[in-house]
Amino acid sequence: MRLVATFALAALIAGAAAPALAQGAPDTAVTGSKQFEMKELTNGLEGPWEITWGPDDWLWVTERVGGKITRVNPADGTKQVAIDIEEVSAPGGQDGLLGMALDPGLLKDTGNDYVYAAYTYVDKSLPKHDWVKDPFSPYANLFAKIVRLSYDKASGTLSDPQVIIAGMPGQNDHNSGRLKFGPDGKLYYTIGDGGKGQLGNWCIPIEAQRLPTADELSAKNWVAYQGKSLRLNLDGSIPDDNPEIGGVKSHVFTYGHRNMQGIDFGPDGTLYASEQGPKTDDEVNVLVGGDNYGWPHVVGFKDDKAYQMARWDLATTPCAQLTFSDITIDPSVPVEDETSWPDQQHDPLATLFTVPSDWDFTDPACGGIDFICWPTVATSSMQAYFPKAGEGIPGWENSLLVTTLKRGSIYRVPLSADRKSAAGPIERYFQSENRLRDMALSPDMKTMYVATDVSGLVGTMSGGAGTTLQNPGAILVYTYTGEGDGAAAATTSEAAPAAEETAAAATPAGAPASFTAEQAARGKTAYDANCVSCHGPDLISANYGPPLAGPYFEGKWVGQTVAALYTHVHDRMPPSRPGELGDETYADLVAYILSVNGLPAGDAELPAEVGKLEAMTIAK
Repeated sequence: MRLVATFALAALIAGAAAPALAQGAPDTAVTGSKQFEMKELTNGLEGPWEITWGPDDWLWVTERVGGKITRVNPADGTKQVAIDIEEVSAPGGQDGLLGMALDPGLLKDTGNDYVYAAYTYVDKSLPKHDWVKDPFSPYANLFAKIVRLSYDKASGTLSDPQVIIAGMPGQNDHNSGRLKFGPDGKLYYTIGDGGKGQLGNWCIPIEAQRLPTADELSAKNWVAYQGKSLRLNLDGSIPDDNPEIGGVKSHVFTYGHRNMQGIDFGPDGTLYASEQGPKTDDEVNVLVGGDNYGWPHVVGFKDDKAYQMARWDLATTPCAQLTFSDITIDPSVPVEDETSWPDQQHDPLATLFTVPSDWDFTDPACGGIDFICWPTVATSSMQAYFPKAGEGIPGWENSLLVTTLKRGSIYRVPLSADRKSAAGPIERYFQSENRLRDMALSPDMKTMYVATDVSGLVGTMSGGAGTTLQNPGAILVYTYTGEGDGAAAATTSEAAPAAEETAAAATPAGAPASFTAEQAARGKTAYDANCVSCHGPDLISANYGPPLAGPYFEGKWVGQTVAALYTHVHDRMPPSRPGELGDETYADLVAYILSVNGLPAGDAELPAEVGKLEAMTIAK
């Protein structure tokens, strides 16, 4: 039985049949003509992830790594911490304190001065995840929950957390985590597929198509919620009018998703979403209760363009014996064309971006960080832009605004007058070397407040890949100033060095690095437990951190002292808890990195002493 939420029945059904706008390569987007003034409002935030304009006319921000909800004065950038949630656990790059939704009755004398927040936490009373093989991994007992917090206006603080739902899957990749209050009074929440079937999780099957069973629901086992959007009552129960899918009514609203980090409602109740694709086809969707959005069988449209589903977990050669690659699929791995999947999927409104199957996904401009140069832009949030007549930015009526992580830009997707289909071309604004995480609008809808990631990889203004962000952990303000020939761009920062340039500039000196095979093996164990989700299983197929092997590594580190690499790893990794693994473990990690880059093992272990490492040089 297929149902939709009653508040938007007509709107969502209309969205299901809407014609869609397929996009070509990234260069089909046009540079927007509106002019904006940009300034940095504040910085020093520990991974701002959600930013919302509050009824107190302050910005409310979640800090993913810091575990704080912070209020920011949009006039002068003053920050006030409303709560520090000590239970938050953020061992990697896609977990921690994520989504937040303000109760519509907040500060309106309704008695509902509540804020809802979603985050990952550790619960050792629950069974370990069966997909985490290392029992000591910080992800073995990582789960997600939604809590309700009470706000005290006098003190400006949040307290008294009440659990709405707990024990949802927490994962080392693709946690999604966007939380919205619907106009029907329900909570909407997104959960990603956990990054399964790729990178460090390539041997684990993707479960975005798996549906919960009645027995799992009775046991409050939410494992099947991976790759789904959820719809919940405010007490965490299942709404009576939720869709029945596969004969079971659960919290699941839609399914078949990869990593849906953006959702927002239009004024008629239509629920729009943005979702990250693999190498192509980030999607802009309308979510309809009960519908299947195709992942992992389909990305974008069923067009067989530049994508096949690879079942690494079903390889005839044991998966653990294979080396994962995003570019070349091993012959022993079963593959499936999009058009061979018989089920029906809900097509997107638009894709960012679609390319032919002969597209070259190994652009040398990115110096080995290939994924930055892929056609996808890493959509990170969605803002429905529907100002009242005569308000807002002229010409932007009926638009969807999408922030991106790889391009440092906001893309505007224009919609038709009935808001049910895309009416391109897509416009690009604010090219920068920042990872734009989320945005909020001022009440007059002429100013955008944009939160930036504190770290990560980004496309450079020159077209390559960069590791240095211009405004990390900041809130940027873009204020509309009028019309012009093109959108103003932020200043550029230094791009990642080309391998040959850096290698030529380096002057090797000192003794070669010394480590043992046993030490490198220990380093691999530590790497698999703490680093693989960001840097890839082969240290090259990175999706968040820079490659630690291959041309990029050679360009950056050959000729440098081992002390420089050790200090870099020790003081920065893991991002949420740098330096906490222990000095010897960091030495083991460096030994493993050096071994993967072809340096031979010897008889002496690499010491965990910077002074001794200063005398060693990384050589080819």
